[in-house]
Amino acid sequence: MRLKKRDYKDEYKKFQMGGQLKKRALRNKNRRKLMAGGRVRKGDGKDIHHVGSKLTVMSRHKNRGMPGEGGRKKGVPHKSKN
Repeated sequence: MRLKKRDYKDEYKKFQMGGQLKKRALRNKNRRKLMAGGRVRKGDGKDIHHVGSKLTVMSRHKNRGMPGEGGRKKGVPHKSKN
């Protein structure tokens, strides 16, 4: 079985330009805000969970395995964006 060659330019366009950079900047800003408030610390194993504009702190393990999100757990299909 031959693997398809990766199109690195296409991946760069999809994941490094525009929208993804803004989303990452917003996630970092939210994390810094909660660090300043004393709710999280560097290396504490916590993630910032967001639903709309509401931010909550939860364990990294729990946040990355939320039911219904899919794609992160083995055997769970990805959600479609349609």
